[in-house]
Amino acid sequence: MKEIIQRQLFDYLQTLGVKNLVGVPDSTMKHFIDQGLKKNKILIATREEEAIGIAVGMSLSKNHSLVFMQNAGLANSISTITSLVQLYQIPLIFLVGWRGYLQNDAPEHKKIGEIQSGILKLIGLKSKIVKDDNWKSCCKWALKQISNGSSCCLVIQRLF
Repeated sequence: MKEIIQRQLFDYLQTLGVKNLVGVPDSTMKHFIDQGLKKNKILIATREEEAIGIAVGMSLSKNHSLVFMQNAGLANSISTITSLVQLYQIPLIFLVGWRGYLQNDAPEHKKIGEIQSGILKLIGLKSKIVKDDNWKSCCKWALKQISNGSSCCLVIQRLF
């Protein structure tokens, strides 16, 4: 995604009421994260499971929460998502960087890139791919999902 779109994505989610943003940095969404850091509206965690736990706690305050990570972190977090987030029906937005989307990504991202969509389907996490031309509608869709009590995933393809 273009830099300006990532920054607008952050700001738009804030205007929609997503106030708690926590996660593990990923270069795929570096401008999104930078926008949050500049505004002092983002919390950086050391592990994805930690980020999810923090976001779940923040969600108990009835404020919408978003957890950002790359797809390898999503794979590491399957148990936390299924045994905490889904079991107790805590609505979160996951923003996931799709490493391994392109064939020229680092070799360690190839396999997770190939199976990411299947993992999301397997754990029942509805998802949309966020692009420069659909980001607003994806944000509105995600807000509708969490307002209805369901977690969801917005995916940003790594295109560099």
